[in-house]
Amino acid sequence: MKKISLLCLLLFVSSIVLAQEVSTETDTLQVTQQKNDFFHRIGRVFTKYFRDFNATDTTYIEPQHYNYAVMAQNTNTYETYRVTSKGGQSFLFSPEPTYRVGPYFGWRWIFLGYTLDVTHLGDKNTKQEWDISLYSNLVTVDLYYRKTGDDYKIRDVDMPGRSVNTRALEGVPFNGLNVGIAGFNVYYIANHKKFSYPAAFSQSTVQRRSCGSALYGIGYTRHRIDLDFDRLQETVNENLPEAATNPDVAKLDSGLMFNKVRYTNFSMSGGYAYNWVFSRNWLFSGSLSLALGYKRATGDLRKDELTILRDFSFKNVALDATSRIGVVWNNTKWFAGMSLILHSYNYRKQQFSTNNYFGSLNFYVGFNFNRKRGH
Repeated sequence: MKKISLLCLLLFVSSIVLAQEVSTETDTLQVTQQKNDFFHRIGRVFTKYFRDFNATDTTYIEPQHYNYAVMAQNTNTYETYRVTSKGGQSFLFSPEPTYRVGPYFGWRWIFLGYTLDVTHLGDKNTKQEWDISLYSNLVTVDLYYRKTGDDYKIRDVDMPGRSVNTRALEGVPFNGLNVGIAGFNVYYIANHKKFSYPAAFSQSTVQRRSCGSALYGIGYTRHRIDLDFDRLQETVNENLPEAATNPDVAKLDSGLMFNKVRYTNFSMSGGYAYNWVFSRNWLFSGSLSLALGYKRATGDLRKDELTILRDFSFKNVALDATSRIGVVWNNTKWFAGMSLILHSYNYRKQQFSTNNYFGSLNFYVGFNFNRKRGH
């Protein structure tokens, strides 16, 4: 009887342990399935998102047939900076254009390369600049960094209310201005399945039928402006004949005595782009985006205010712009063309305002190779 009771007890305990093991295995399987379902959902979201990068209507856009590309490019950069006082005095500065040449290597829609500045060979020039634009069907990203050198020249001067001829100042070198800018712009292409930015600016696809698209974007930039007011006054006095007999005629407005300005720019933009296929393998592209930029000088930001929304002011809102023009011939194997990208930034305070324009004009020729399977 005791043996039977003991046997029953062992069977009962064993059944409990077995049930627990089965339950544990079931729970583990359910958790694993839940984890797999969770990660699968995330994977499906990212897969769908990345597919949208290259999703196209092939009646409008012919996809890239090759994996790699080689290209030679000439890049010409130009910029101007206008400083205007509250009284209307204004000075327009710009350096000599920069000419660069160099090779590029591309994989899919990514181009990497190096260009040599042939206008400053052997010069000790402190100018630094790079502009990177990444084009996909869904989004476009502009990254840029510019630090000017000391080779500015005065291009135009306006001194209203003064009986003085300012033409003597035009073309005079001025090394008292230093400007720096760094930032990015991101654009969403609404009609990305039919309209192709890459067809016009990275040659990774071919636009076969004319089409346009609305653009929506956000941007952020940091600006630095250093102006040596005393040196500017000396330059004016040295080059204007009237300053020798009547110094008051050549006196600069006090609004230009800002010396150093640092400000940030947050922007939201909207615009439109159009690709015109005017002949087989030929494309003309044009776009314009206008941005409302909210600009805050570094000195205006108090440490106890971590957000610009607490003291928002419409006085700090200004209109900026980015435009693109491109002409390209592309038969899917060989391609050649030109592109122009321009940026405009405006900033104003009570005593002065500034307008900055910079851009690049590119000429290129290249070919694709290593044909994809199935193409």
